[in-house]
Amino acid sequence: MTKIFSFTQPIETDIVDAFCVLQKGFTDQFVYYDKNQKTRFMGLGRCIALRSLHEVESVLQGETAEEPVFFSFNRFDAENPKPLDEIQQAFPRLKLLLPEVVLIENEAGRFLQINSLGPVYAGRIERFARQATQGGQRSRVSIPYVIETDSRQDWGEAMNAALAAIEAQRVKKVVLSRRVKLAAQTPFSSKDLLVNLIDGSSRGVVLLYRYGDVFFCGCTPELLVRKRGSAIESMCLAGTIAAGTFEEERARLANVLLQDEKNLREHAYVVDFIREVFLRNCHDVDIAQHPEILALQHVQHLSTPVHAQVREGVSLNNLVRQLHPTPALAGTPVGEALMLIRHIESYNRGFFGGACGYVNAAGDGEFSVGLRTGVFDGEIGWLYAGCGIVAESDADSEFSEIDMKLKTILSAFEGKV
Repeated sequence: MTKIFSFTQPIETDIVDAFCVLQKGFTDQFVYYDKNQKTRFMGLGRCIALRSLHEVESVLQGETAEEPVFFSFNRFDAENPKPLDEIQQAFPRLKLLLPEVVLIENEAGRFLQINSLGPVYAGRIERFARQATQGGQRSRVSIPYVIETDSRQDWGEAMNAALAAIEAQRVKKVVLSRRVKLAAQTPFSSKDLLVNLIDGSSRGVVLLYRYGDVFFCGCTPELLVRKRGSAIESMCLAGTIAAGTFEEERARLANVLLQDEKNLREHAYVVDFIREVFLRNCHDVDIAQHPEILALQHVQHLSTPVHAQVREGVSLNNLVRQLHPTPALAGTPVGEALMLIRHIESYNRGFFGGACGYVNAAGDGEFSVGLRTGVFDGEIGWLYAGCGIVAESDADSEFSEIDMKLKTILSAFEGKV
């Protein structure tokens, strides 16, 4: 059993500004920052890596009782034998990572947390608290880049293979992805992309996992699962249409999506899957009868919220294992769709589509799906996005849908206009 000492105190500083100044001293960085609600954790340094919360005993210090926060970034298909891109190969395979320093913002306020394998002494917390106020207000920067366009012919061949598998009734749906290479014309940092995503127009949860000089980041709209005590939430997200350029067009397109048979069927596969997992593990399961619209900057999605009370003894990690990947990420049936993706796609998705989030020492936390993301080394990057393929899918339309989704991670290179 590992004993963790965790000292937490309130701070007045904006946590993103504090992160921007403190990050200079740490190569390991972890961010789970919800732009829609105050669920925001920004970690620096690595105190310890663990396989399970059962291995840890926490001792809370300081005037605020905040449990130590562990980050977890998982791959979409950890057993895929295909090679990862050269950047993702640099990341270690670790389960739970406890940072040395965590900046926290929640409904109770803003906090600085210091974690250690021994008691945290007063001078250490005072030093970080003082340094956190010395950076001033952050600023955004534009980063010019060029894209190495992927092949429409390759996409067409992938689509043909997927549609053939659907026609042969191997699967009802499979989620295919594209990866695109980006080359920056000036060097950039993880901080640059992080600030542009947080302060820019993208909506959802901003993710960052930096290891040394490589990093994974993006802004995802999709919650996988959230646990607060016995209360559990999830989101069924599948079905996509353009956002539109003005309000009337946005409303018209949303109405089209709500009535589109193809997208509604795709969405129903996800609802049925998540319902089954929740009924196995929860009681008082509440799933809306009809989807609603989740409007983002570049696209709109069909979304159905899910709420329940988890059964005693079912952990957040257990729910993540059962829910991931959903049919929204792989297809249906999930197992057969995963095998088909391995066969069709020439690359390993790595963190793209993986379960990314945090859990505290009390077992509460949340995970989102690593969509609208990429991996970078400060000069180049690989960007990933995908779409669900069913019998009626058209190659050109799906290619264009992925282009719309790529705009979110590309917005990380856009400074303030």
